[in-house]
Amino acid sequence: MHVVLVADHAYVNGGQAKVALDSALGLAARGVRVTLFAACGPADPRLAAAGIRVVCLNQDDVSTTRNKLAFLVQAIWNGEAARRLAAELALCDPRDTVVHVHAFAKALSPSIGVALRRSGLALVYTLHEFFLVCPNGGFYEYPAAAICRRTPMSRACLTTDCDAKSYPRKLARVVRHVGMTRIARLPTIFRHVVTISDLQERVVAPLLPRGTTFHRVDNPISVARAPVREEAPGDFLFVGRISTEKGAPVFAEAARRAGIRAVFVGDGEQRAELAARYPEAAMLGWRDAAGVQALMRQARALVFPSVWYEGQPLTVYEALACGTPVVVSDACAGREAVIDGETGFLFRSGDPDALAAHLRRLTDDALAARMGRAAHARYWAAPLSLDAHLDRLGGVYAAVLRAGASGRPAARPAGRGPSLADRGRVKHSEPASR
Repeated sequence: MHVVLVADHAYVNGGQAKVALDSALGLAARGVRVTLFAACGPADPRLAAAGIRVVCLNQDDVSTTRNKLAFLVQAIWNGEAARRLAAELALCDPRDTVVHVHAFAKALSPSIGVALRRSGLALVYTLHEFFLVCPNGGFYEYPAAAICRRTPMSRACLTTDCDAKSYPRKLARVVRHVGMTRIARLPTIFRHVVTISDLQERVVAPLLPRGTTFHRVDNPISVARAPVREEAPGDFLFVGRISTEKGAPVFAEAARRAGIRAVFVGDGEQRAELAARYPEAAMLGWRDAAGVQALMRQARALVFPSVWYEGQPLTVYEALACGTPVVVSDACAGREAVIDGETGFLFRSGDPDALAAHLRRLTDDALAARMGRAAHARYWAAPLSLDAHLDRLGGVYAAVLRAGASGRPAARPAGRGPSLADRGRVKHSEPASR
């Protein structure tokens, strides 16, 4: 089998790229021929060392460009990416090649759809976010700090300023979305879509063509197994971007109301404001992976108060693997990992009083320790390891190749086994518009 992975970045700059590169390295270690096609470099040196062919265009993304106008053109329609990808795919044998797209919205642009469609190769897309159906990629209205429940590209959508930066940028993304749907036709060429949470499938299924086959593949979690801590639980911990959509202000206010100290690991646009408004909170800044996990193992609980959908928040699973209970918002996909009252608590999204009530409960050392042991046991009964991820991917690739590039319906791969999402299912109905 030959797997061509397509991503915006050839190095790890976040969770999306980390999953793509980890799977590339894991597949290569299993003897699969792997090619990585990416817009932005430099390429991670581990790829070449593993024998992976890397085609990197060494282009900019929005964070590195010095010419905003040129990048706007690239983001809407990256002609070079389309040409180079077409040339690369022309070298592939359709009998054994699967093209797996992880990302396009940060640099590659929808233009890659033309090359993908003309290649005649078997295709699969991982839904790390929602750009395939939503112009701003998140079903989130940033100015209103609320989940957006409008139908994408409807009149209500087009007239709503939902972008994190400005309405003109929203309009640019609308133009890109039109190119994606009308010219590249990305939503129609991916007949096989990988989701990383049940919530994702419920949200996007009504918006993708009938006959789309969904495959659930959990992201791999990189946590070494270790015994549960014996010492008394420590602080309540937040890990991630300190921003409104991540619920950072909700946690800070809930901690104050509960009379406990909030500890933030990370950075973001609201760090300074929250530090000034809540001087009792501890702002630790970013830590490396080992440092974050060490803090998790010492924590009383991880608080994940995100007020938007998310995809599959890795920090929630990392905390459970470390033997730390999780208090999570009921609006995001992280709720699928937690068994309410056993391995953590769910609380009403955006409600600091509801969160504060759970924080007060967890000041009980015995309860926090008991939940931590339950979280550890349940996670390690079916860990989200790289091997489990690769096994599942292999099943998806085989199903996609059997269906063929013609798009014949494929049987769903065998069930994913007793994952945390299955064992801790939380029933939730999305709005009818979804």
